[in-house]
Amino acid sequence: MTVQETIERVVLLDANGEPVGSDLKSTVHTEDTPLHLAFSCHVVNRSGDVLVTRRALGKKTWPGVWTNSFCGHPQPDEAPTDSVSRRAAHELGLDITALELVLPDFRYRAVDASGIVENEICPVYVARVDTDPVPNPHEVMDVAWVDPVVLGESIARTPWVFSPWLVLQASQLELLGGTPARSAPQ
Repeated sequence: MTVQETIERVVLLDANGEPVGSDLKSTVHTEDTPLHLAFSCHVVNRSGDVLVTRRALGKKTWPGVWTNSFCGHPQPDEAPTDSVSRRAAHELGLDITALELVLPDFRYRAVDASGIVENEICPVYVARVDTDPVPNPHEVMDVAWVDPVVLGESIARTPWVFSPWLVLQASQLELLGGTPARSAPQ
């Protein structure tokens, strides 16, 4: 656990997604993780390739698993876009641009092989970059730029290789060949 993880907080949510407090990130992820706020971000380069990362082996959940570019948790009173930029810099040394919210209502619950639960309301963003990542080894052990169509096909063929949130997001993201969630007609 890094020093940053011991002082980071997550925003706790009620079943309707309303904030009800906060708690230390280092203590929240357990076998009974409360619902909390997070985000995921997919980074795209000038060539249109999407960045996938392999989670560091020291990560508490899904160590060594391939996932989206990066994830994180907004701090209490932190603007969501500020938290995305902060984590891009921390995990990958990236200065992101053209940040776009693409799945504002994404929510999931998944249980890791160790029994640790992820239970998040997790808006999903897409960002652009003009540089290559410089991974923080405490967060990321490997990176790859991948054609989004090839990534979508890989996720469909071998979902167990990827984080459960990436698998679910891919089914909803046009970027990865999924069908975007649509609101019901009024």
